[in-house]
Amino acid sequence: MSAEREFEHGMTDRDITQLLADAASEVEIGIAPTQALIRGGRRRRARRWAIAAVTAVVVAGSTGALAVTGLPGGEDREVTPATQPPTPRPPLVVEPEQTTLATGTDGGRPWKVVLNVWPAPKDELEAVATLEAMAEFGDFPGDIRRPEDLIGKSAYFLHGGIEKTDRALAGITAGGLTTEADRMSGTDLESVAAPLDRETEHRRRLVIGHVAKTAQEVTCTWKDGSSTVLPKAVAHVTGEHDINGTRGTAETDVPAIRTADGSPYSWFVCLAPQGTAYKSAKVTK
Repeated sequence: MSAEREFEHGMTDRDITQLLADAASEVEIGIAPTQALIRGGRRRRARRWAIAAVTAVVVAGSTGALAVTGLPGGEDREVTPATQPPTPRPPLVVEPEQTTLATGTDGGRPWKVVLNVWPAPKDELEAVATLEAMAEFGDFPGDIRRPEDLIGKSAYFLHGGIEKTDRALAGITAGGLTTEADRMSGTDLESVAAPLDRETEHRRRLVIGHVAKTAQEVTCTWKDGSSTVLPKAVAHVTGEHDINGTRGTAETDVPAIRTADGSPYSWFVCLAPQGTAYKSAKVTK
């Protein structure tokens, strides 16, 4: 095969070499990472040889851009060198602080109340990851319409009742949002009451509430006139885990006011005796 291959445009290797040499003698090449760009350009144009005077010139200055002149059918234009894409942010792993607030048996059936406290996201990316993790736990914040609505807000969810599966509790599911400014004081108390088992009961016997961390005693009063007094737990719930991965101690079967990591409140759970239902609850000390 001849060393001077002819192309369909009527030019030989020697013609092209001479053309590029003439062009190069008239420009000053500076320091810039041009070779990779030029090689990439050649690969992209492999099927459509542009036999024209194409000169890559390094533009003086701090931008390091390439000025490509003499492109067929186009004017002079500036091409910015390719840059490395930003390092992707690693996937966020978001989990709630889980605390077992109370356990017990009723008519031979075990029941439990679990509190999930989710950390407040700092930005929209964290908010999206938190909402996705919440969905896996069956926690759905009803006040949130967009991920950004969750930024700066901690969410808590209560799941309680007769144990059906590892995560399903058949009595009550409730939740809310808090910020760093949310605090309770004095005799402040908020509570919710529901059947222990929605499938078989209609009486609101299971009561869950939160109070100020200074509260020392809560009294739950039932419709039959009886009451249950809950003192403040002597110690914080420990870091031990039960079979479902939630934290608690053997004392969770004793009604008490308990604290929980991540929550600005103290919490209490009381269960009315069979045959009666919730009437009221208040801080008595």
